[in-house]
Amino acid sequence: MKYKRVLLKLSGESLGGPQGKGIEEAMLAQYAQEIANVVRKGVQVAIVVGGGNIFRGLSGVGKGFDRVKGDQMGMLATVINSIGLSMAIKSAGVDARVFTSTPMNPIAEYYVRDNAVEAMCGGAVAIIAGGTGNPFFTTDSASALRACEIGADALLKGTRVDGVYTADPEKDPNAVKYDTLTFDKALSDGLKIMDSTAFALCKDNNMRIIVFDMNKPGNLDRLIEGENIGTVVE
Repeated sequence: MKYKRVLLKLSGESLGGPQGKGIEEAMLAQYAQEIANVVRKGVQVAIVVGGGNIFRGLSGVGKGFDRVKGDQMGMLATVINSIGLSMAIKSAGVDARVFTSTPMNPIAEYYVRDNAVEAMCGGAVAIIAGGTGNPFFTTDSASALRACEIGADALLKGTRVDGVYTADPEKDPNAVKYDTLTFDKALSDGLKIMDSTAFALCKDNNMRIIVFDMNKPGNLDRLIEGENIGTVVE
């Protein structure tokens, strides 16, 4: 087993299936089974999930929303997704606990780093919702922060493409995939792997990022086992 403790970042849109809206039960069940499979092998897993399938704070600014309130709505969207994912993981036979960056008892537990680590050490998945708890920070930034806090071996960014490309592979048929990248190369080439705050946090703390296709069954398991899946940034 190459990785013993990981932080898995999932977009909210991924939970919405092909349309990227709402919550598609089939996607929840698929992701939950993939996650449960690696936890049963003894891997400690924390998850940060976005909320873009329900509401994205920045998108509301152009529609008259105050940015702070819009981001707070986005944080609440991540809580909804996290609770849904936790129930799906429990249905797959593995315990899951939801932690939030701001107090939300009795809906979820308030995030304390030691409590989340304790949950993982006890065989539960720690799902950390609510972003960083502050406006102007994305869930990419939250995932980078939590990965560093919990001492993850790697930050796994699950997407619908199989890694990082020279251009958007869904738009450019000539796009070439990178197997490995340095942080400096990614920055110099202007590759949009994560937002700049998240990327800088990972770079400064030597947090390896692996971008991979979470929608392909078995990919998470193979990645954990050490196969060359996706693109490694370090």
